Amino acid sequence: MALSLDPEIAQALAPMAGAMADATPPAVGDIAARRAMWEPIIGAAGTAQPIPDDVKTSEHHTTADDGARITMRWYTKDGAAPGPAVLFFHGGGYIFGHIDLFDGPVSRYVSASGVPMLSVEYRRAPEHPFPAPLEDAYSALRWLHAHAAELGVDRDRIGVMGDSAGGGMAAGLTILARERGGPKIARQILIMPMLDDRTTTPDSHIAPYLLWSYEDSLTAWPALLGEAAGGPGVPATAAPARLEDATGLPPAYIEVGQLDVFRDEDAAYATKLSRAGVPVEFHLHPGAPHEFDSIAFTSDVARRAITDRIRVLTSI
Repeated sequence: MALSLDPEIAQALAPMAGAMADATPPAVGDIAARRAMWEPIIGAAGTAQPIPDDVKTSEHHTTADDGARITMRWYTKDGAAPGPAVLFFHGGGYIFGHIDLFDGPVSRYVSASGVPMLSVEYRRAPEHPFPAPLEDAYSALRWLHAHAAELGVDRDRIGVMGDSAGGGMAAGLTILARERGGPKIARQILIMPMLDDRTTTPDSHIAPYLLWSYEDSLTAWPALLGEAAGGPGVPATAAPARLEDATGLPPAYIEVGQLDVFRDEDAAYATKLSRAGVPVEFHLHPGAPHEFDSIAFTSDVARRAITDRIRVLTSI
């Protein structure tokens, strides 16, 4: 039996698939076209579900080591008790997306879990290549630790979370924090994370179902890493799949769809963490492509995935 889309996901994707079938995919290296194509889709997906009215937001800023001013948005649920918090990094292949487009998903996580989140407007490639985005993330982590008391946050219960490139960012941040001796990260929640700049060989079994394509990766990684992409000198903080020693990293929750370009690198990363003694919960969702949960949010597999994420958030 061949791989195929989950029927509920296929039904939800049908209108988009029809529209995309008539469009010419952006050429490798065309970042502007990808921004123009994907940002409206992300925005529409984020507002397709109700935005909770029990979540409040406030704007904060911190300064990266190079002097850049980083915007952060703090989401809290009315009446939530002091406790854990999560740094959230949005997806977009490091080349598109911004925090406004993810207000809906972040608000829904906070409303359902009661766990506050700090969403970070990290700088994007290629205008700001590695390590700028990761240093922005690290600055946000330091800020959250420094302001934990006034925000009602337990410093020992701060997690990191992200989807796609944001999941790669979260994973890279745990490695960087380990290298620098802190601040402490209690949990890493990696949703279909983008981890390996060397994933360039197409898998014919999943090629017909890809939303994020190999051509997208061949555009995004060089935007982030320049000519180093795919070569021998890329650090694990940039592409966590290159990590050799995972000892001491925080417990991980990792999930990915079976019809996702990032499937193999995510499964390998879960194994790598496990072999280093890191507690790992790993989910491989059959019939699910990249970002299935935001497009086919009423599907059974999406509901199960969201339920698992909320469970993990509340356990930090």
